[in-house]
Amino acid sequence: MHRDHDLGKALESRLELIGRMAETTAVIVEIAAAIVGSLERGGKLLLFGNGGSAADAQHVAAEFVNRFLIEREAFPAIALTTDSSILTSIGNDRSFDQLFSRQLAALARPEDIVVGISTSGNSPNVLQALSYARDRGIKTVGFTGEGGGRLVELVDICFQSPSDATPLIQEAHIMAWHMICQLVERRLAA
Repeated sequence: MHRDHDLGKALESRLELIGRMAETTAVIVEIAAAIVGSLERGGKLLLFGNGGSAADAQHVAAEFVNRFLIEREAFPAIALTTDSSILTSIGNDRSFDQLFSRQLAALARPEDIVVGISTSGNSPNVLQALSYARDRGIKTVGFTGEGGGRLVELVDICFQSPSDATPLIQEAHIMAWHMICQLVERRLAA
């Protein structure tokens, strides 16, 4: 019986999260418009984060490169979390804090969008990469939790999950990304 109560509370917290997602509609539309503009200028998405956020970066890149809901041409997106040789080389020879900024030095161009994902908003390697991009005039987008941490100060547009619980932050991020993917596809593949 106790477990059923815990599951009921977990479901209630998720239903509340879904209800609060309405508060994020304007920023979701703003992010989608920025991505459309970048792609129309020949840019690409460069996404990164740690742990579950690394997996989210890969998930989102796949939605753009392959497809989300409709058959269309591929949209350029790269998750900077996937090349084990690059990651271990930078981590070993430089520092873990440079994991993403070093890759941006090789790959990022002014027409791109750099997307840093950090549930706390305080991951040093994510912050360093966002700072690198912003210093070079590259559009920066952040995905974080309620409160946003230091990440908020380093991005042009910030999606803040309407929760401060890590699992709910991650679930809100994926909901937001699915809406963004749908908006981008509608605009560019119509």
